[in-house]
Amino acid sequence: MEKTLVMKFGGTSMGDADAIRQSATIVRNAKNQWSRVAVVVSAMSGVTDMLLEGAYAAADNRIADYNEITEQIQQKHLRAVAELLKTSQEKDHVQKVNTELIHEVLTLCNAIQILNELSPRGLDLISSLGETMSVQLLAAHLRETGCKAEAVHSKDLIRTDSVFQSAYPDLDATRELCRAELEPLFEDKIIPVITGFIGSNEEGIITTLGRGGSDFSAAIIGSALNADEVWIWTDVDGIMTTDPRLVPEAFTLETVTYREISELSYFGAKVLHPKTIRPVIERGIALWVKNTFNPQGPATQVIDNHAIPKGSIRAVTAIKTQCMVTIEGRGMIGVQGIAGRAFNAVARTNTSVSLISQASSEQSICFTIPSGASDEVLASLEKEFQAELARRDIDHIWIMDNVVIVTAVGVGMRHTPGVAGRIFSALGEAGINIIAIAQGSSEVSISLVVEGADADESIVKIHQLIINTGAQ
Repeated sequence: MEKTLVMKFGGTSMGDADAIRQSATIVRNAKNQWSRVAVVVSAMSGVTDMLLEGAYAAADNRIADYNEITEQIQQKHLRAVAELLKTSQEKDHVQKVNTELIHEVLTLCNAIQILNELSPRGLDLISSLGETMSVQLLAAHLRETGCKAEAVHSKDLIRTDSVFQSAYPDLDATRELCRAELEPLFEDKIIPVITGFIGSNEEGIITTLGRGGSDFSAAIIGSALNADEVWIWTDVDGIMTTDPRLVPEAFTLETVTYREISELSYFGAKVLHPKTIRPVIERGIALWVKNTFNPQGPATQVIDNHAIPKGSIRAVTAIKTQCMVTIEGRGMIGVQGIAGRAFNAVARTNTSVSLISQASSEQSICFTIPSGASDEVLASLEKEFQAELARRDIDHIWIMDNVVIVTAVGVGMRHTPGVAGRIFSALGEAGINIIAIAQGSSEVSISLVVEGADADESIVKIHQLIINTGAQ
């Protein structure tokens, strides 16, 4: 029976001609071992951000800015063509296609500027063009180096709803489209090089899958093809215990569970988004995270469940640039609805709450939000509780700026006495003050709020506990 492998290469793996060559080498080696290989790629590093920056510049009537950004994108791709491709046939083909796409970027920016309107639908269309250009580069280089390859636009593969900027796939419709479009290529021994991040709704209008979208694309296509494995290629050695730039002793975890990766991604770690891996996990497809620039090095397998030693903290991460909002007052005791009203007031500002902690006496509620939203959130809360503040049921609402949420993650922490105590002791011995604590009912994570100046030291001390337990 023929085996199917889906591989995804991120922006750094497509960053320049050298990176694309390395990615192509990995694809060729895989094709020697797998009968059916599909490749999903991101835009070249930085291009999606540049496209969005150009769109916002157009909306602000900054014509010179978006013209300059468009020129930078064009030059980045022209350099890659010149350095990567050798034959005039492939060079001419890629330059022609990408010149047309650059013209489309400029046309869209001009339209945004004239209309003075930038909709989510427009953002999806313009941000999709980076992947549409990058697939041409990798497919052409593969053809030049002896692999049959074809650029494929995922708008023809992934059917989604119409929630622009964060579309969700219709997996049944996508399965039919993927098989209809990709099976003939596999039969002809052609490697499809597929745009990540992009889908289309029932009307054929381009949508995007949100941040982490190319990883999500690989998982969706892997599920649709009933692939044997999905490999996500990044610029680090799998999923690590913490940021190695901060803690040189950080190491790659051999396996992580779905629940662990959910907690890590929520609390700031640059790992796969949970929605990315769900289609793969649900179908029992093996999922690996590997390093493009160290392909024989350590890698991490993401799995649904496995035995982890009790008490094992397996990773530590942090969300920075946060502030903590506190609502307190003796008149709050026993009063129903205070928390609900508070969070409704926050929601009206379109601000996401990162962490919640409440005293058992109900005399105070505190929660964290991004620092940039502090003024707007405070104003909304003061308006909501104007009457309670006037009669001193609520004494005051105040904000502590520059705090960080540090989170220890590990499924082995569940039902294990003493884990929190060891964390608190380690930080206490280092003279670090813990401002607030939250532990989810899942018991897979413990989150602590500390002052910004203590964030790095907190991570170092908790990571030492990981080393002491020998978590793998």
